[in-house]
Amino acid sequence: MASAKPNRTTYYFDADLPGFGFYRTTAGTGTYFAEFRPVAGGSKKRLKLGRVGTLKANEAREAARKAIAHAGLGKDLSKDRADERASVTVRTLVDTYIEDFVAMNKKESSAEFYRTMLRKHIDPLIGTIKAVALTRVEVQRAHAAMSKTARISANRAMKLLSAAYGWGAKNGYVPDGMNPASGVDLNREEGRERFLSIDEMKRLGEAMVEAETVGLKVNAGDAKHAPKGQRVKMHPSVTGAIRLIMLTGCRLREILHLRWTEVDLDRGLLFLPDSKTGRKTVVLSAAAVEVLTALPRIGVYVIAGESAGLEDEKPRADLKRPWAAITKRAGLDGLRIHDLRHSFASVGAWSGLGLPVIGKLLGHTDAKTTQRYAHIDVDSSRRAADAIAGQIADAIGGK
Repeated sequence: MASAKPNRTTYYFDADLPGFGFYRTTAGTGTYFAEFRPVAGGSKKRLKLGRVGTLKANEAREAARKAIAHAGLGKDLSKDRADERASVTVRTLVDTYIEDFVAMNKKESSAEFYRTMLRKHIDPLIGTIKAVALTRVEVQRAHAAMSKTARISANRAMKLLSAAYGWGAKNGYVPDGMNPASGVDLNREEGRERFLSIDEMKRLGEAMVEAETVGLKVNAGDAKHAPKGQRVKMHPSVTGAIRLIMLTGCRLREILHLRWTEVDLDRGLLFLPDSKTGRKTVVLSAAAVEVLTALPRIGVYVIAGESAGLEDEKPRADLKRPWAAITKRAGLDGLRIHDLRHSFASVGAWSGLGLPVIGKLLGHTDAKTTQRYAHIDVDSSRRAADAIAGQIADAIGGK
């Protein structure tokens, strides 16, 4: 059977035993299964047998043979499994939801984030409670306990728990309609959007020029081992990545994971195969094309990482240290890289482009997401209204 890591969930079937096989998710997780029809002519069912690596292939094949044989006799082992689900714990329910649904249908980064939520917040407080016995009062108390150290993460954990119960009800782990995480009072979250002013953008630009030419002093926080006071130059890929985010409104990972094969400089386009919102085409400005043209081509990724040009090349993981150094030099402590995306949108709104155009440039699939910039768009509309009304007032003799 194949073992290569696929780009999507892939199913493999055994050549000797019809109905037996395994599927592998994009995260590399493999699961053995058996397919059969409990009643002749009835709908086909799939019974999960165990994880690849935990269960040996010969053991999985024997379990599949047994399940298929029982189906031929009119017995349904999957029903027995359904009865066992009623005894699962909250930990098992959430973990199964993550591995069997999230890891198979969403990005691996989402699955890993949910695993962290389960490990750090849900499991320590309510993980051992039977899923069918968990009450809303217990969930609310758990949320309050989480909130003492992580108010935002506590909210995220509740949303994960609620999603797990919704999925669990559809798959027989809990009774239909049971969701003790539904209706829990969540912590208030303040918007964190920050929009750079033109002056702040200028200071950021000057700091990047200094970083890539004469270098920034080590005490700015960029280098790990250089002597204090020494200037360290930054690689063009670092400043180039920041400029591209500013000039395109792309997310950090969209730029760091960008391959040269996804760049069309002649037409001024980026073809992102797997952005947060799926496949996405980014229209490049002349300034963005200029930045891309100036970047050195070392490996397959536009932003060169430590393994650039090597056989096992991987994209750069982050820009944390250089970003901290550049923002400190620019006097913009606390500025997040994601704020550059907000700033791109704010300039568009201020310029009167309109929310639909801004949403398209940012790759928003839901118009509601772009509404966060509505207050800026109102300002541009007011300027337009003043300009129009001013001319009319002059014509009719108004003031």
